[in-house]
Amino acid sequence: MTEWLAGNRIIGTNAERTTVTATGIPKTSGGWKELARAKGSVPDITSLPNKKYYMVLGHHVQGSGNSGVGLQFNGDVTANHYPRRYQALDAADAIPLTETNVFFDTNGSTVSGKEWFTVMYIANEPLKQKFGIFDINYNRDGLGSQNSVNFQKGIFKWTNVADSINRIKFSDFNGTALNADSEVVVLGWDSNDTHADNFWEELGSVSGDGTQYIDVGTFTAKKYLWVQMYLKPVSSSNSMNLSFNGYGGSPYDGYAQRLSYDGSNYGAGSRDQAFYSDGFGTQGARFLNFFIINASGYEKLITSTGIYTDNTSNSAGVAPRRMNHCGKWENTSEQITSMKVNGSGGGFTTDSFIKVWGHD
Repeated sequence: MTEWLAGNRIIGTNAERTTVTATGIPKTSGGWKELARAKGSVPDITSLPNKKYYMVLGHHVQGSGNSGVGLQFNGDVTANHYPRRYQALDAADAIPLTETNVFFDTNGSTVSGKEWFTVMYIANEPLKQKFGIFDINYNRDGLGSQNSVNFQKGIFKWTNVADSINRIKFSDFNGTALNADSEVVVLGWDSNDTHADNFWEELGSVSGDGTQYIDVGTFTAKKYLWVQMYLKPVSSSNSMNLSFNGYGGSPYDGYAQRLSYDGSNYGAGSRDQAFYSDGFGTQGARFLNFFIINASGYEKLITSTGIYTDNTSNSAGVAPRRMNHCGKWENTSEQITSMKVNGSGGGFTTDSFIKVWGHD
């Protein structure tokens, strides 16, 4: 029988709780926990703990020559163990089947300081093929907001059914070393986990108040940022303009980006005055999920996925719209420590919000 105190608080003792902290408060069933990381010209994580799901964050910087990035599992170099399917810009899907790794194309660029930012999810099911989803943003064509970003979005599988993943190696398998600043971080999650040391730390959270701006305010700089937004405009003439550290609007032009609706061609924007500058059309709502590499001394690469409704109807017969987006902020002298959405032409309702998590 459960007993309750005022305010719907449950009565209980430490002895009745199977997993407690030092203060007697139950630990959470853990979120994403950092398992391992590696940095250098060949980031290589060995002795990886066995978890059912991995989240991989990679920041890779071009070394000498025409660098590229690929990954291998458990030292497996078999030529047909890494089939994948991916899209790069507006090209049709490419389907490599015989490579010895999951290779992310270089596109022939030797631009100094080129970066790749990778967000990847891997299902590490025992006795089954290992499935992965990846989203990669890179500044192939050069630094500065006059050069837009490029991307690859895709899926892959590792055909090994006998082993769980215990090693993840990133390298330029063309034989050219990456820059020593390159890094990979592997997070893990399993239904049996109980811990309180989650990787993602909440840095800021703010709700709309019906006015033109939603301003998160200043937060601690972190190398990896995860941002979620729910935005509902108060009028159909509203638009969304996201800016960092107070840089935005005329005459500032430090953002570059690509945006696609429902699989349409990715239009390239350069020297933009804000990130994700976009109109809402008819009154609706949007939910957006961002990841940002916020490394000191480098451009800030951003990837996002979103859903929006362009009408006020709740009809089941009206499909939502899909948004894919990637971009960058050209600033290499500052890390992102604040962000603000400007609802130009209107404002955002009180149930709108921005929430920011991060970790170094």
